Amino acid sequence: METFTRWVYYFLESLGLDLSYMTNLNRLIVLVLIAVLAFLTDWICRKGIVRLVRKVTQKTKVTWDDLLFNDRVMNNFCHILPPVVVYILLPIAFPDGSDALAFIRKLCMVYIIAAALRFINIFLGVIFQLATQKEVFRDRPLKGVYQIIQVALFFVGSICIIAVLIEKSPIHLLAGLGASAAILMLVFKDSIMGLVSGVQLSANDMLRPGDWITMPKYNADGTVIEVTLNTVKVRNFDNTIITIPPYALVSDSFQNWRGMRESGGRRVKRSVNLDVNSVCFCTPEMLERYKKIVILKEYIEQTEQKVQQYNQQQGIDDSVPVNGVHQTNLGVFRAYLELYLKNLPVVNSDLTYMVRQLQPTEKGIPLEVYFFSREKDWVPYEKIQADVFDHIFAVVPYFGLKVFQNPSSADIVRVLERV
Repeated sequence: METFTRWVYYFLESLGLDLSYMTNLNRLIVLVLIAVLAFLTDWICRKGIVRLVRKVTQKTKVTWDDLLFNDRVMNNFCHILPPVVVYILLPIAFPDGSDALAFIRKLCMVYIIAAALRFINIFLGVIFQLATQKEVFRDRPLKGVYQIIQVALFFVGSICIIAVLIEKSPIHLLAGLGASAAILMLVFKDSIMGLVSGVQLSANDMLRPGDWITMPKYNADGTVIEVTLNTVKVRNFDNTIITIPPYALVSDSFQNWRGMRESGGRRVKRSVNLDVNSVCFCTPEMLERYKKIVILKEYIEQTEQKVQQYNQQQGIDDSVPVNGVHQTNLGVFRAYLELYLKNLPVVNSDLTYMVRQLQPTEKGIPLEVYFFSREKDWVPYEKIQADVFDHIFAVVPYFGLKVFQNPSSADIVRVLERV
């Protein structure tokens, strides 16, 4: 290149130009040639390398390379090469090392850093897009991690640009920032807290996009749709969007229903109040009627046999129901419900299921039904729960029991009419 510069100088001298103009004209020609060379570098990269990479990626069977080396990524990579060529060749146009050379090279370096930052940012975005398509990472809060890397990238890039402009080492600038750390922490408090909280949420696997969470303090009851550096977005079941600071999820308590979804069933825990006055000992006629229920027949026969054996061994006069052991209609009803749940296909019988009495109150005897539904989604879960209790309310009278209910105005009118 120096030989070419000398040749241009001799050529201009042969034209008889004034020596005072030759230096500037020679410099201008060299600058034009450098610009042309930078343009050719960009053109070759776009028309040659980008097209070659596109053809290679289209022929492969995998799809990740189509995204990783797409035109947007490659074109931004091409933006880096022309300023690098200009930066390297500029000393040829300014052999005397003037201030103009230092200023132009400084601008070129700033442009190179900015173009490199843009390329790396787009490249990281493609990697994030590829990661979200993987089944392993689909439920991970990767967007928060991606934003953390973005913040760090642009922070380092800004320090490098400032260091180039003021001609100082980036290390010295970072050391100087340490003195103003308190101010920076105050200004970027939310971002720093979000950064730390996002790392904790991700490292401890406390939250993933798609999780159903409940947080009454923030009126959040729905599905997590996005986890970012500064916010966690929750779509409530009424389709409203709630935004929660990530650090609130770490410092406060929230309920995550993911464990229920990953388990074998969703719990049903509901009770029905029975009238105490309707509980009684079973007569032989009642037991015969109950034996006609298929799932109860074996239970009643085995239980009655145990009852008779016990009374005979103890010499108890069982003609009076108070003496000895006897079955009650409530006991038979509880056994029926347990067998009913056991044989119900929608109930996961591998998990806990039971029917138990709670503490009697002024509203009767609470009979709690406890089981796990195989269906976990809201609509089918509610249908199963309703179907089970529809059946319970329908069969209660068959066992001589009554559901407790506070008297209504219609009941009072009926009593008054009879009087």
